[in-house]
Amino acid sequence: MAKTITKIPASVNRYTAKPINEKKKRRVAGYARVSTDHEEQTTSYEAQMDYYTNYITSCDDWEFAGMYSDEGITVTNTKKRDGFNQMVEDALAGKIDLIITKSVSRFARNTVDSLTTVRELKEKGVEIYFEKENIWTLDAKGELLITIMSSLAQEESRSISENTTWGKRKMFADGKTIKKHVNPTI
Repeated sequence: MAKTITKIPASVNRYTAKPINEKKKRRVAGYARVSTDHEEQTTSYEAQMDYYTNYITSCDDWEFAGMYSDEGITVTNTKKRDGFNQMVEDALAGKIDLIITKSVSRFARNTVDSLTTVRELKEKGVEIYFEKENIWTLDAKGELLITIMSSLAQEESRSISENTTWGKRKMFADGKTIKKHVNPTI
């Protein structure tokens, strides 16, 4: 006796007329940042840009949404980071589903900025992946880990700033000055 098979059509979204369970590629962007414009940091910057571009484009279920970056920006807040702000704006506008970055400290070194941005993006369904720490922001434990890591990054930045300031004060107290390189051909 032959079995009768009934084909059931896919459920369709009444607004878009597309199947509800249709697999859509995630729009993925990369974010790279180095804090100084010294030559040794330039290679790190270029390496981050190349790595994330290749990483994202190599995944079949991802669509490359671009690379965003800030080079030579040392500030602990995100106000002056144009690449970062453009990326967040594009993500909130629905152009990005996932942001991949090297680490929490590359993303933001200010705990408040970091958590505010993560929460704002999370509300819109945008996920961030911090590769070094293996943190996914839509994961239940993601926010706790980001809070801890952001606090550590902020403290590290504060400590570096204090050490730099102390070094400059010590030089001035010893009668030394900071010499700038002057190009004699100008």
